[in-house]
Amino acid sequence: MLYKPRGYITTLSDERGRRTAASLVDCGTRVYPVGRLDYDSEGLLLFTNDGALADRLMHPRREISKVYEVTARGPLDGAAERLRRPLVLDGYRIRPPEVEQTAPGRFLITIHEGRNRQIRRMCAAAGLEVLRLRRIAEGPLQLGTLAPGAWRPLTEAELAALRQETEGGDPV
Repeated sequence: MLYKPRGYITTLSDERGRRTAASLVDCGTRVYPVGRLDYDSEGLLLFTNDGALADRLMHPRREISKVYEVTARGPLDGAAERLRRPLVLDGYRIRPPEVEQTAPGRFLITIHEGRNRQIRRMCAAAGLEVLRLRRIAEGPLQLGTLAPGAWRPLTEAELAALRQETEGGDPV
């Protein structure tokens, strides 16, 4: 588990020379990112060398929850309700997110898919500009107190919880 800081791309290498999240994880074996966080987003990002587990975590049929803390500006009256509205992204109607407004301009948003820049696009559709986007949970895993740029191995209990959450046959 890595706390991906802002200003890093989620890839193993970049032809444009940008900093990569993979460069922050030196665990003695080749691992690759599970899913993505865009350049301006931060937070929990998993790395693995278990392709089957990665496939199960990323497949939309599994509906693995991802929780984000979002700080935004714009018309805040009714913003949570607007964020919950059905939305079509890339020709696909996304599942309505769970949205909790925790303070003016601050939201906890839970999604079960992971369309390209989904949270940012949802906010734009609701008339909001995202100032900060941080993933704090994925499935049973919590970012906790991990510092930006730091990583740690998952515990056996966390691995077991991930495997349990993704059981149920092949993803396709």
